[in-house]
Amino acid sequence: MPKKLYFITTEIIPFANVSSLADFSTKVPLFLQENGHDIRTILPKYGYVSERKYILREVIRLREIPFVFKGIDHVTSAKSAFIPKTRVQVYFLEDEYWFKPLTNLVYKSKNGRVLADNAERYGYYSKAVLSTLPHLFWAPDIFICNGWQSALLPGLFKKHYEGINQFYKKIQTALIIHELNDYAVISRKDLNDMEVPIHESLKGESLNVYDVASFSADQIIIVDKKEGEISEKLLQYSGISANKEKLSVIKYKYSDDEMPDFIDVADQLDKIIKKVSS
Repeated sequence: MPKKLYFITTEIIPFANVSSLADFSTKVPLFLQENGHDIRTILPKYGYVSERKYILREVIRLREIPFVFKGIDHVTSAKSAFIPKTRVQVYFLEDEYWFKPLTNLVYKSKNGRVLADNAERYGYYSKAVLSTLPHLFWAPDIFICNGWQSALLPGLFKKHYEGINQFYKKIQTALIIHELNDYAVISRKDLNDMEVPIHESLKGESLNVYDVASFSADQIIIVDKKEGEISEKLLQYSGISANKEKLSVIKYKYSDDEMPDFIDVADQLDKIIKKVSS
């Protein structure tokens, strides 16, 4: 049965292309759509993205999206477009402070330094994304959370949104882990400040967001690529290990020219989606 999927990401070609997440987030939604799913994608509206070039349209009901983050009232907005040459809808979440100033390096400054406030930025992003549903007049069956950038969403959903009204009933969350890097490590203080639930078994002042999210997500999906099979390493993480019954692994296949077969990736994800929502 086709599902309604909200595909949460921070990279889609041609709007943002920093890591392998971009290729995945551009092609997999298209093939999932071709498999019959109602899929919508969302990413931050970076300041360098041309509204005229990509025909970003204003949506009246998305002009004001209120929510609370770190105990402070915020209002965001969103515009709408499509991935070029497809009918895959993209919402662009706007914010003058968190997203507009970013360069096309996205997670780093122009001198190459990792942005110190990435954790807070993508916590804000996750909370804002969750707040869009009543304004979309649409509720997904599954949030598909891509990478460390949206790994805070499952916990924020469980704590603050699950079941609060008709838009937040019976939604499940699937966390997709694409790579292992230092971006995924966040201080306990930041997590507490953002009101992200932390399981009592997790110790230490610095925590991996995949461990944190594993207790709230309904499904954990690990992507094993030829250049880096990470599933065995992740099973050594305490949170992932404690929730391994939720775990699925997608293994990339490659064409003769060594390009990933994203149709096969989408088919593997399709089977997991059916399992998550059954």
